Amino acid sequence: MHLYLGDDPRALYLATSQHDEKLGRPQRVLVFRVTPSNPPQAVVEFLHKDQVDLSSAVLITSRNIKGCMGLINVGGDIFVAVITSTAGVGNTRPSASTPESVARIHEVCFYSLTSSTWDDFSNSEQAWNYSDTDIINLRDNYTQSSSAGVLEHPCLPLTKILSSGSFYFALEPQWDLSTRFSERLPSPGSIEKGRAHDIANFDERFIWNEYIVRSLLDIRDRLDPQEREDLDRCQFIVLVIQGYVGIFTMALSAPPTNGAPVVATLSLISRLGWKRAGTRFNTRGIDDDGNTANFVETETIFSTDQHCFSYVQVRGSVPLFWEQQGLQTFGQRIQITRPNASQPAFERHFAQIIDEYGSVHAINLLGTKDAEATLTHAYARHLQAANSIWGSDIGITHFDFHNAVRLGGHESVIRDLKRMDVISENIDRFGFTVCDISSNEIVIGQKGVFRTNCLDCLDRTNFVQDIISRSALEQYLHLIRREWIHSGTLWSYHRELWAENGDALSKIYAGTGALNTSFTRSGKRTLAGVLSDATKSVSRAYISNFQDKSKQTAIDMFLGNLSDQQPVTIFDPIHDTVRVALEQRRMEYSSPKHCMIFTGTWNLNGRPPSTESLMPWLFPRPVCAVLTSLIVSDLTEPRPDMFVLGFQEIVPLTAQQIIQTDPEKRRVWETRLMDVFDRRGNKTCDYVLLRSEQLVGTALIIFVKSELTSVIRNVEATTRKTGMRGMSGNKGAVAIRLQYHDTNFCFITAHLAAGHPNVEERNSDYRTIVNQLRFQKGKTIASHQNVVWLADTNYRIDLENDLVRSLAQCDKFDALLAADQLRSVMDAGIAFAGYQEGPLLFRPTYRYDVGTDAYDTSEKMRIPAWTDRILYHGSLDLAVYSRAELKSSDHRPVFALFRTVVWIVDRPKRDALARLLLENVTSTPNDEKLDEKLAALTLHPSTHDLPPPSSEDNAWWDRPGHPNGVFVVTDAEEARYRSANPFDSPTDSPLSSSPSLSDEELYTAALQDPLTPAQVTIPTIVRKPPPLPSRASKPS
Repeated sequence: MHLYLGDDPRALYLATSQHDEKLGRPQRVLVFRVTPSNPPQAVVEFLHKDQVDLSSAVLITSRNIKGCMGLINVGGDIFVAVITSTAGVGNTRPSASTPESVARIHEVCFYSLTSSTWDDFSNSEQAWNYSDTDIINLRDNYTQSSSAGVLEHPCLPLTKILSSGSFYFALEPQWDLSTRFSERLPSPGSIEKGRAHDIANFDERFIWNEYIVRSLLDIRDRLDPQEREDLDRCQFIVLVIQGYVGIFTMALSAPPTNGAPVVATLSLISRLGWKRAGTRFNTRGIDDDGNTANFVETETIFSTDQHCFSYVQVRGSVPLFWEQQGLQTFGQRIQITRPNASQPAFERHFAQIIDEYGSVHAINLLGTKDAEATLTHAYARHLQAANSIWGSDIGITHFDFHNAVRLGGHESVIRDLKRMDVISENIDRFGFTVCDISSNEIVIGQKGVFRTNCLDCLDRTNFVQDIISRSALEQYLHLIRREWIHSGTLWSYHRELWAENGDALSKIYAGTGALNTSFTRSGKRTLAGVLSDATKSVSRAYISNFQDKSKQTAIDMFLGNLSDQQPVTIFDPIHDTVRVALEQRRMEYSSPKHCMIFTGTWNLNGRPPSTESLMPWLFPRPVCAVLTSLIVSDLTEPRPDMFVLGFQEIVPLTAQQIIQTDPEKRRVWETRLMDVFDRRGNKTCDYVLLRSEQLVGTALIIFVKSELTSVIRNVEATTRKTGMRGMSGNKGAVAIRLQYHDTNFCFITAHLAAGHPNVEERNSDYRTIVNQLRFQKGKTIASHQNVVWLADTNYRIDLENDLVRSLAQCDKFDALLAADQLRSVMDAGIAFAGYQEGPLLFRPTYRYDVGTDAYDTSEKMRIPAWTDRILYHGSLDLAVYSRAELKSSDHRPVFALFRTVVWIVDRPKRDALARLLLENVTSTPNDEKLDEKLAALTLHPSTHDLPPPSSEDNAWWDRPGHPNGVFVVTDAEEARYRSANPFDSPTDSPLSSSPSLSDEELYTAALQDPLTPAQVTIPTIVRKPPPLPSRASKPS
């Protein structure tokens, strides 16, 4: 096929060529253009070739186009991605009724629909037939303004990734490369048998261009069946996987019937998942939907003229929340970021694997010492907890790969694994898939899968998967042709495929080839192999620290993961109308949940926890008005859903700490805080550590109710240095973002520049944090619905020292507030514009003599100030804002209690409403007002209908069986409701112990002993895993 460029209006034409038409493909054109609207929308048309005038169009490239990967929006321009260069890999099943050939992509080009700036005719022979003036007009002066290296194509990072040789696609539309062999073929008696393959049926876990091709697939779905078939035959739309495909064909000995050898094909297909995609140190562990980094499904296929064998294994990062931050060398600094909140995501991950493959046995190759041991122990603990759900369908084997190699070499790994009963038993139990070529039906199916991991899921994992693949293939050969087990050619090709597979996957994730591949290829460990591995290790360290961040950004852009990225929308008035109506009716499929969030900030002055109780800070005593609002609210459990605690100077700000921060002080405080939660009186719920993060002396720690860990998702942490113009972490910010149901929050603790007169430095620190603090996928502070700062802002009071102290002692806060530096810059819009703060009805929190109530009496005699503040914006209702009288630091801790509403989206209900709206839009006659019709539509309730409303003749309570609304109460019901006075308080309730409790005692009782329903003992049952995310959902 060829790609043409048309002008006035600008359009791209992807047309079948004469060669395509000789192959039996229809004479068709796929037309791309944009609407003049702002922002522009793409218009895509599938037309007959005689309906398009290509005589005036420019052949934009002389290369044959292999297909279109989709449409993407980059920098406000809409680009069409087309494949311009490929190489055939081979046919995975030559004996099948239809070919199953694979091509590797070598080059992808992006052509703009909205601008001529990026037009490049260097590969077009036809372009030179036009005058220089025509070409200059077409390029919109691009050739005059762009010299080499001056103007970089905005899609160049995408081009580099897609042209790396790691992407593949199926050459024929009759089969799907993303789906494993056992799922592609119909089972015996299936109604799908004999039907043509529909390209819309694919395994979306592995289609890497799903984000940019989705709009084209939606258009395809709206075509009539004949048009859809023609579009598929043209092969305009290409679905792409990333990973590795290798194929070898060989001749194997046959029984002495005619003397002809059997031609066999050995293939290896690795499909890399995209849902948690990225580079080595930027993407680790798991996300809240159960997707793990470097998740790969690898399939070994052995095909002859009689049977086809398939064996599937998977690999993936340790399915916990963990990461490696900072400069990474050869030592592994591993941090489990959510040690007590990983179980829901862990169970989602294994639920997906079991649902997809059947039983699963994990092989963990991490070491049992140093940093890797932390992951090993946490992995084992989580899997043991999951055994209550799946029992024998899930298991794990821990095998210290490095220790085995150290003791006996790589050969000992092979011997040890084959001797392990649990491995050999599961190989036998899981089996493999075999297809009968003549009937094209599955004879036997694989019933389980091995999930292998090491730290990166590269070198060690590939080595072990090679061993398991060979063991399974040997079992199959033992059944059909034992002499082939001793074929040197077969196992030589098998080793080569696995070595190439290891290199390919390692280059994608780590930037270099795999280690240990010299042994995989030859079965021997050589000096050249050792030197090669050493070189690769050094290269990995450099690439991971200095190149991977830009590569990660390009990957996120291609997958549509950047927070400010807009998908390409196809001009479609019908679906646009439905989208607008659906958004306007959001309340119909969303429900509110009331919650409380406790936030606190405290500058610790570098001091460890003392014997002083933290209860006055974490469980404070607010005023009577707040008490009343909390009691009458509809909160079912008047306990904060989460505690968000910010600390400054958690370690002394010494040069040694700035260079290499000690996290042990933070862990000591985490332990102390957890002890307070566990030991508090009248405990009705448990709290767990959700996430913590530290930048030198600044730390942020979040605790949540244990039952909320399954609904708090997408938890990320990041830091930003501001000290010494961004080079030092003695000043700066730590931020944690999270999503509670379908509402997101961002919490920031910061330590801004010190010094009474340094207001502008503090303002500058604030701007640096707001503009440069970044989460994954390009998210910023402004990306969130609710934001809370809990910080030592260091803003002071611009009054004389004696006057400040005098006014503070007399609680004359208005005069102090009028001279407060922070309020001044907020009112002027210089810093913290748009944020709110509660009334300052407490004394300045800085600076005290430690252990006393006296303001600073040292030689410096610092002026008291409200340095410690909590600011917020969003849908947050401030209930309490005060300070606690803790004296173990020179600052007093500050706290704020927020009430808010988080929203829960009922996705099935939303989808049902969308279908209802679409059906009615498409059936609306021209003379009917569409807006009024859509507004009047209602969903059929899923629960029992309410009674009909009352009328003049009938009341809703006057129903058959209950004339005049009379309900007969049985003796049992009467005894039940007569058993106690409903107005009597429980005898053990503190609310009934005294007729005249103080406000503080009432609040404490309400907060610590809420009126909750009686606890019912529930029999122990087998736990169910958390709900699986939608297969079509994207990670946020």
